[in-house]
Amino acid sequence: MKKMNYKTLASQTLMAILCVMVFACKKNNDEDTPQAEGTLVKPKYNRSTVFRNPLNGWVMYGSGSGNETYWDTEYYVPDLGKKVKAIDYASACYIRTSWATFNPADGVYAWRNPNSAIYKMIKGAESRGVPIAFRFVADGQDQGLNTPQFVIDAGAKYYIVDSKFPDRKSPYPQDPIFQQYYAKFIQALAEDFNDPKRTAFIDGYGLGKWGEGHGVIYEDPSKATVASTEKYKAEVMDWITTLYTKYFTKVPLMMTYHRLIADPASGGSVNANSTRLLEMAINKGYSLRQDAFGMTDYYQSWEKNFAKTWNFKRPIVMEGGWITSGTHRYWIDPSGKYREGHPEDVRQGEFDSSAEAAVNMMDFRVGDIETWFTKSFNLCQRFISEGGYRLYPDQVYLPENVNSGTETTITHRWRNMGWGYFPNNIPQWNYKYKVAFALLDGSNAVKKLFVDNASEPSTWLKNQPSTYQLKANVNVAAGTYTWAVAIIDTTKDNLPGIKLAVNGDLTTDGWLKLMNVTVK
Repeated sequence: MKKMNYKTLASQTLMAILCVMVFACKKNNDEDTPQAEGTLVKPKYNRSTVFRNPLNGWVMYGSGSGNETYWDTEYYVPDLGKKVKAIDYASACYIRTSWATFNPADGVYAWRNPNSAIYKMIKGAESRGVPIAFRFVADGQDQGLNTPQFVIDAGAKYYIVDSKFPDRKSPYPQDPIFQQYYAKFIQALAEDFNDPKRTAFIDGYGLGKWGEGHGVIYEDPSKATVASTEKYKAEVMDWITTLYTKYFTKVPLMMTYHRLIADPASGGSVNANSTRLLEMAINKGYSLRQDAFGMTDYYQSWEKNFAKTWNFKRPIVMEGGWITSGTHRYWIDPSGKYREGHPEDVRQGEFDSSAEAAVNMMDFRVGDIETWFTKSFNLCQRFISEGGYRLYPDQVYLPENVNSGTETTITHRWRNMGWGYFPNNIPQWNYKYKVAFALLDGSNAVKKLFVDNASEPSTWLKNQPSTYQLKANVNVAAGTYTWAVAIIDTTKDNLPGIKLAVNGDLTTDGWLKLMNVTVK
């Protein structure tokens, strides 16, 4: 047997360790990409860090008080042996409240008033680097008057479900006065929030009970007919989705997928027109949301199948249905899986349904945040690692030497390690995110940019790696540069727009540095 040269072995081992600390590097002999040229770089996957990417991750719910201390609330995590803040895990802050709160008087908008709780809430999230999301509730069946009083005073027609509660007015959404003032409100909102940097998404419906899209009243139930109800449902759906898509051209819009969407009923069998109404919204650019995850009597087979139909075509945002902090008797759920006094059972049910639906975002709902951290932190970590999308290039072939002015080939392979998908295809984004390579100088400035328009991140699905070859003309002055890669936002000066799930050398702009190259 040939004796081992231990000095050589030590040297080789040291080089190997240095190489894999950040990347695994080797000359191309990879059987998966036999036509690739150059040196193979393998960026190291990061499976556990929270990356605040758009339409991805946890949604924290805003506090109506606007109190700054809300954001600093800490929760003890037994698994970590320390306290954490929910805001450090959140990718968006969700504000769900009445239309009247945002628009208390004609032409008066609370988000523009520095003294209002809404203004302070929004600024509190923004100062912590978290975009906001909205839902505006107009219906008053269970909560009192959610539509501004001035709209009622102007003559908008409404219905009162129970005469014992005369303040619970529910305006008819097809009423022209209601629509006039609502449209004025949405137009004003868009002037400030049709900005993807500020706004994560907007629920672009908000009608019916709690704004969830069911229990929508169009006329006195004693006088309503099936024909008139279906007519109003379609007309209002067309009106409100056209309104939101007109003004929110850059921000994702959400529609609740419910078997009784837009219907006066809140429970019961599927309405035959539900799919058609939802597809009306989706075809205009809406994405999907559901507010009853974990409630098996509400989130039924129809909702599950509808989600499957649109998986990887439109992103899904979830909300848990049961409020376990005392409002709901969650242990009566028909599944029989939830024990009284064990909210962690509900958290597991919500997680399992979210995985089945391949959701991009889960919720830290007010009142239920604490149980996620104190009793179900393992599920928080699992969603960070497994849910939504986590994108990274696992193989990149690059030249170490190239002549200036000549063409070279970059072969790159990408993986999505999450169960969701990167929704670059939604109309509001319009494929604005692109894979790009750059040559960086010694100060990390981009001296040459190469955009791969053929690679499309919305098609990257779990366990389905995607490989591309990019022809790049290296037309720069002779010298030493660094190859770098990013997913850029072509609407924002081609700057990196998506945080990659990698461990590696990143510039302050977000470029992942791969290896040096000598240009002759």
